[in-house]
Amino acid sequence: MAAAARWCYRGDPQEAQSAPLVQFSNGKLQNSENMDFTLYKSKDATNPRKKHQRILTSETDRLSYVGKNFGSGVLKCNSLCRYFVGVLDKDAGQMEVYNAELFNMQPLLSDDLIADDPSDYQNKSYREKVDSCIEAFGTNKQKRALNSRRMHQVGSETLNVAVTKAAENIIETKGVAALVSDAAQDDLQDVSLFLPPCQEDADRPENVYRFEDILSPAEYEALQTPAAAFVSITPEEILKKTEEKSHCSFVLEELKSMPLSDDSADHKARCLWFLDALIKFSFQKVIKKKHAMGPDCPHVINSKLMKNFTALTYNNGSIQNLISASMKAKITAYVIALALHINNFQTDLTVLQRDMKLRENRILEIAKALRLKISKRKGPSGLMDDEDHKLATLSLPLPVYKPSGSQRKRKKMK
Repeated sequence: MAAAARWCYRGDPQEAQSAPLVQFSNGKLQNSENMDFTLYKSKDATNPRKKHQRILTSETDRLSYVGKNFGSGVLKCNSLCRYFVGVLDKDAGQMEVYNAELFNMQPLLSDDLIADDPSDYQNKSYREKVDSCIEAFGTNKQKRALNSRRMHQVGSETLNVAVTKAAENIIETKGVAALVSDAAQDDLQDVSLFLPPCQEDADRPENVYRFEDILSPAEYEALQTPAAAFVSITPEEILKKTEEKSHCSFVLEELKSMPLSDDSADHKARCLWFLDALIKFSFQKVIKKKHAMGPDCPHVINSKLMKNFTALTYNNGSIQNLISASMKAKITAYVIALALHINNFQTDLTVLQRDMKLRENRILEIAKALRLKISKRKGPSGLMDDEDHKLATLSLPLPVYKPSGSQRKRKKMK
């Protein structure tokens, strides 16, 4: 925004034909009372083109500014319209109107206002020598690019100083210990974004991660048809599915111990079908098909997977659904929570880890973020595995989650 300049004219004040208005090319003037301006005019009064040439200068604590009404950098608006400045006499209620001219004030970043010592030329860097050539012989476009780069450099230096000062003030005010604590809290909040809603004040384990937050009533109802095959599955069919590897190991192992009650068997079948769908869905990278899980997957379940477990990304002019690392962590958290409901709130993490092809540290970190207690036991006999398996248990009261990443950071800062 243009502002009237408080200026000092070098010459006869009667010869000043218009009042200067100024605008700054690299920002807005916050306090005009702290700046003085000096206006210079051409001495060549006989030349009709030069006698109206003016140069306006100003200085601040950091930079010098210069604006002129001639040359390549002149504002075209001065030739397209006229500006006026009104001075109001409040006592008389009258205003005097004066002609005005707009000056675009630009930072004067050149260091060669005073003639350089030729001996200093050899000490300049290659970049400085090129810049000197551009200043002397460059085109208008090259000069504008040079001036823009220098202004950005000054702005970057100012920003670095401001950031450093702000960081020192924060450290001095809060202390290093408090900042480390805040960072750990931020890590905890970041992890919680990918976990099922947690009811920390729950009175029973089944209310900590409520089943309705994992599968809504409409989604649960939609699973009846695709999960019906699991309800009455025979040992021969389970063996065939094991050979074909059509389902994950966790699901195949649980199908061997289906409840005798029809309602309980139907409930477990729906949970197992959705858990298997989540694990299969996690192996995809970019979702290109409208029905990612095939025609057998209910529409409401397919929509849930796309909406809740993918991130939108823009690639080659189109929006795509991507299963990023954070989304895979979210899928893992929901798989663990659903497995807890299936297995009476105690589940084998090692089996899930292998089904989802995760590193052990990764699934253990997610389980700890879910506030589960970790223990060891021998693997299930059906899996022919003698190694120790990690067992996750949901019990009250919930343990406090301590992110492993923040602990490593704390040790480094000490």
